[in-house]
Amino acid sequence: MQQTLNNGKYIASTQRPDGTWRKQRRVKEGYVPQEEVPVYENKYVKFFKSKPELPPGLSPEATAPVTPTRPEGGEPGLSKTAKRNLKRKEKRRQQQEKGEAEALSRTLDKVSLGETAQLPSAPQASRAAPTAASDQPDSAATTEKAKKIKNLKKKLRQVEELQQRIQAGEISQPSKEQLEKLARRRALQEELEDLELGL
Repeated sequence: MQQTLNNGKYIASTQRPDGTWRKQRRVKEGYVPQEEVPVYENKYVKFFKSKPELPPGLSPEATAPVTPTRPEGGEPGLSKTAKRNLKRKEKRRQQQEKGEAEALSRTLDKVSLGETAQLPSAPQASRAAPTAASDQPDSAATTEKAKKIKNLKKKLRQVEELQQRIQAGEISQPSKEQLEKLARRRALQEELEDLELGL
């Protein structure tokens, strides 16, 4: 027994994560632990790993990245898609500003027309002050109206889709909620007409 201990190689006992111990193991001469075995690489992988990065004769200075000049419409180093998205965002923002300016000018016209009817003999300077003060609430009111109109149109579209599904036979027995939705159609149309006339 003594001789086998001296001739063999041993892996020392180790502790597991849960605190228990692994036994000491005897292994043959030349044993390599699994985690130290090199990964097999076929001849193609070896060839591409040994291949130089640059073609023969090309100096590394020639391939040094040139500092990019800023493109005409965007940030440096952006892809075509990113540049296109930036342009779209900018265009949307400009259209939104243009729409807000138009809505503001319309509300200014309404306010100034309404005040001239009320105060025909008032001087020009006194009329300008209330107009500037009432810009913000009017623009907020018009955006609220626009949201309500959009919401009402969406509800009407849903009602029409439901009606078409019932007529096509997709829904044979409409539920109580669906019937209520159909019954509200006329009221939604009237409310939408009132809001559109109010703009």
